[in-house]
This record gives sequence, structure tokens and C-alpha cells, in this order.
Amino acid sequence: MDTRQQLINTGHYLISNHLAWGTSGNISARIDKNRMAITASGTNMANLSMEDFVEFEIETGETKGKRKASKETPMHLGIYREREDVSAILHSSPFYTTLFACSNEPIFSELFIETMYYLENIAYVEYFHPGSQELADAVTKQAPNANIIMMRNHGVVVFDDSVSEAQMRLETLEMACRMILKAKESGVQLRKIPEKTVKSFLEDAFYKPRKRLVGKSSN
Repeated sequence: MDTRQQLINTGHYLISNHLAWGTSGNISARIDKNRMAITASGTNMANLSMEDFVEFEIETGETKGKRKASKETPMHLGIYREREDVSAILHSSPFYTTLFACSNEPIFSELFIETMYYLENIAYVEYFHPGSQELADAVTKQAPNANIIMMRNHGVVVFDDSVSEAQMRLETLEMACRMILKAKESGVQLRKIPEKTVKSFLEDAFYKPRKRLVGKSSN
């Protein structure tokens, strides 16, 4: 399937499942090793079309097309430059995830199968204005350390080796944040999976191959 069509499908899915809203957020994917496509500025993910993307050379930042790209393009470029294994990036502000981004509540992964796998590595960056070079630099610096970066008082950026896996990572994060909050509201004590069991699951359970963080320095 064409890269842009995958992103169109994902944009529609994010809106339909309350993982994005309006023109908030931006998504991108590698076309090949050296190029990426990212949503244009002001696009609504519920109504994406093939003309709503801007193509960039990842290393040089050179662009093709007449549309103005998302203001968060430097952040996306930084992640792709640092993480050669990353093929898709989703930046969004889902309700429960953003609630946690606006608080000091911890997000823990030792809850159930998907959280153990998809929420293993979460990093945080402080608030910087959207589209600023400061935000791009902060996210780029954390990219080698995690597959989820929580942006304080802003939202989240997740990335993975495919669009579908990035989507699953975002959806798992939102569900975990909702579960943690609902448990606190209801006075339910969540029972964490023991650390030894988590390690065994990630290394030996054969759910999926454990995803290692692969940066430029890994080669």
C-alpha cells in the first residue's frame, strides 16, 4: 500500500477512535530510507487526501511540493535521523494521554500484555512551544532512549517500524492512561506484574520479538 494511503487510513482511524481531534497533531512515514512524507500544515486527519502530504529528504531537509508542511516537521526529521529503525511517527493529543502529560502522574507498563510490550520505554520532555526548534531538539535528544515521548502540557509522539505498530503503540498508551485514571477514581488498587515476570515476558514469551532501540550509534 502507498505510504500516503497508509497515513490517510491511520488519520481516519485516529479521529474515529478519539486518538486525535481536529487539526491537532501530525503524522509521517518513511517513503524509503532517505525520504519521508508528513501531513501538511492545517490538515484535519478526518479528511486527509493524497494531496495533504509534503515530501522531505530526511538528511538535508529539502522539500518537494507546494503545500506548507506541518510546523512539527523538524521534530519528525530529528527522530528519523536518530532512529534508523523508525518508519512511522504519530504526534497527537488524545484525552487521557494528554491529561497525564499535564500532570506528574506516572505511567507504568506492568499491567497487561500489550502495556508490557508497547510501553516498555517512555521518555519525557519539558514544555516548549509547538513547532519550536527547542521542542525539536528536546525530542530528538530523547529519541534514542524511547519509542514514546511524552511532551509536558502538550501531548505525545510515538514511533515504530511501521504505521500499524505506531498506531497500536498510541492506542495502548491511551488505554493504559485511561485505566490508571479510572482505577484511581474508583479506588481500585491496580496489581502490577512483578519485574521478573515482565523480563521473562519480554525475553522469552514469544508474544512478539522484543523491539530494541536502534540509533545511529548502534551500527
